Amino acid sequence: MFRIYNHFISRTVILLISAEVCVLMFMVYLGAAIRFFDPVKLFPFSFSSLFPEAVTFTFVMIVSMSVMGLYQLDSRLDIKDTLFRLMPSMVLGFGVTTLIFYLLPDLYLGRGILGLVMFLALPGILLTRAAFLKWSSLGILESQAVVLGIGSKAKEFIEQAKNDPVRRGFQIVGFVPLPDEELHVPASAVLPKVDSLMSLVNRYGVREIIIAIQERRGGCFPIQDLLECKLNGIKVTDSAAFFERERGQIRLNSLYPSWLVFGGGFDQSLLRSGIKRIFDLAASGVLLAVTLPVMLVTALCILFEDGAPVFYRQERVGKGGKTFMVLKFRSMRNDAEKSGKPQWAAADDPRVTRVGRIIRKLRIDELPQIFNVLNGDMSFVGPRPERPYFVNQLCMEVPYYNVRHSIKPGITGWAQVRYRYGASVDDAIEKLQYDLYYVKNHSLFLDVIILIDTVEVVVLGKGGR
Repeated sequence: MFRIYNHFISRTVILLISAEVCVLMFMVYLGAAIRFFDPVKLFPFSFSSLFPEAVTFTFVMIVSMSVMGLYQLDSRLDIKDTLFRLMPSMVLGFGVTTLIFYLLPDLYLGRGILGLVMFLALPGILLTRAAFLKWSSLGILESQAVVLGIGSKAKEFIEQAKNDPVRRGFQIVGFVPLPDEELHVPASAVLPKVDSLMSLVNRYGVREIIIAIQERRGGCFPIQDLLECKLNGIKVTDSAAFFERERGQIRLNSLYPSWLVFGGGFDQSLLRSGIKRIFDLAASGVLLAVTLPVMLVTALCILFEDGAPVFYRQERVGKGGKTFMVLKFRSMRNDAEKSGKPQWAAADDPRVTRVGRIIRKLRIDELPQIFNVLNGDMSFVGPRPERPYFVNQLCMEVPYYNVRHSIKPGITGWAQVRYRYGASVDDAIEKLQYDLYYVKNHSLFLDVIILIDTVEVVVLGKGGR
């Protein structure tokens, strides 16, 4: 994993993007050479003369492929699925690039060259993808790791190793037992006892030791062995830091108060807050200008189907526990809570109207929250604001739940794009782990990634709410 502005990105994804940037840049020059082929002068352009056009085309294509989820690598994204997503990416990229060239004539390549470049880029990207999928499946980029512990916390690493086999950057060699620990991992995965951790590390070529034990006090914790490994260049990673890196979440069962106090992140400085506010205003202004016609049509559809009111105002908890009235398009019937008791909203809630079902699926019902952002009650990106009734319940049942209120809530967020629609306390706990990651590591870079993922969720109908 590479760490960029506190956010972890897979080495495979970084290398894939780098390779595809080179492929796309090359295709621009190749397309121009073919279009203006001259047997005397094989390439009628200088490198610098086409560089701005090549950079513009490449940037647009990388963003278009990101929007279609082509950098959310997993074992299910085979060549067929890649082609299915790549075709609309090409269409989107062609349209956006044409618009940019129209607005900036100095960058204009010509429709003939652009069409030829797109034609060449398709097989180029597919071949690059096939090579990377094969390369990743061979585990060339994986580093060897051992898990210290065989208990319930260690069991979670078995599941993690099975998930995202293309994106992971490690391979679990085995588990190192400690005295008086109950076995929760397969016996075949337990490594034989050796004289010291360092000798085990040398035997298996291990580059990382992951700590997965609950109790670290007493004489059973091998602090001297771990120190020896650390001094010899072996990475020693706490389980909380491991899941933060590999899953983009902070696991509650691996969390200690001291880790929150003394660990990095959780920066709420004036500089970071100021940058975030500028980003909020800019993103909200652009989104409002682009979606205003959609919002007007949505308002009319709600009126025709179920009458007034068009908007739905509801009390939510914001930064510092202060409440505000969130504004959304009404997607449920007027008598949705006629019992007077708040209810969890579900993915297939029977109280949702026909128009409401459509605008929920496309996330159009969230658009009026732009005005909450402009008013300063919300950010564009942040934890989803919850109702006071559920916040009081969750604060009593879920440790550290109130930490998510240290920043402003958002229209979209890390938990919304990483987890499905939440409709229970268990879902709230799972989403909290993603919210904690965002609160700890939020930056302009992560906000941009979340916005791209949000477009993917809307376009492909995947992810959370």
